[in-house]
Amino acid sequence: MKEQSYYETLNVIIAQVRKNHPTLNCKAMYSMIQPEGIGRDKFERMCFELGYFVEKKINYKTTTNSFGVTRFDNLLTGLVLTGINQAFSSDITYFDIAKRFYYITFIIDCFSRLIVGWSVSRNLTTEDTTLEALEMSIRTRGKNLPEDIIFHSDGGGQYYDKGFLSLTRLYKFRNSMCEYAYENGKSERINGTIKNNYLKFYEIKSYQELVKGVDRAVKLYNEERPHKSLKYKTPLAFEKELLNLSRELKKTEDSD
Repeated sequence: MKEQSYYETLNVIIAQVRKNHPTLNCKAMYSMIQPEGIGRDKFERMCFELGYFVEKKINYKTTTNSFGVTRFDNLLTGLVLTGINQAFSSDITYFDIAKRFYYITFIIDCFSRLIVGWSVSRNLTTEDTTLEALEMSIRTRGKNLPEDIIFHSDGGGQYYDKGFLSLTRLYKFRNSMCEYAYENGKSERINGTIKNNYLKFYEIKSYQELVKGVDRAVKLYNEERPHKSLKYKTPLAFEKELLNLSRELKKTEDSD
């Protein structure tokens, strides 16, 4: 279990390196990361099985690979969203404080871009990352949480952990996974927006300050930051407008 947790941590770091250097090969990534306790050959095999090889496209038709990664179908392919609560997207990123990694998990509504759940953690356990963020998103939506929401993510172990899947089954989410990072683009952009447009300006020096900083950044993002894709409305204002339109439409239908 400890070895699997290490691979999951390493996977997060590799994903960030590959995002910044899209064509960097696995040998170069090994040299850059210099992971402890894993040789270059094993590192390259891990990259191959997790889909980080540049040279060839990896086929993920099988359910799992030798590193225990479960794959769900990508349910967002070709899907046109028409409202909120149809699809959530999530990703885990890291934040470096004095050469110590901490982890931030975001869950967004794919239609409104509203961050509906998040967590900040010292480690990559499911309980402290995806499960905590999912529980918050369920509380955020409350009685307005419908069944059959697509829950989209990458192939990180925290998204197919038994405890996480138990909760998605309970609330009847439909699990979905991407094969490549660009297929989870909305969550990738949220990571960059919160880290580069907010957190890096807060002079964060401790875990406690990071927790407060993320809470502050999410509030500003949801309630004050306009989005071009939302006709320069904030995610929260956009959702409120949708809900008001829905109520007005229902009143009109009821009066007919």
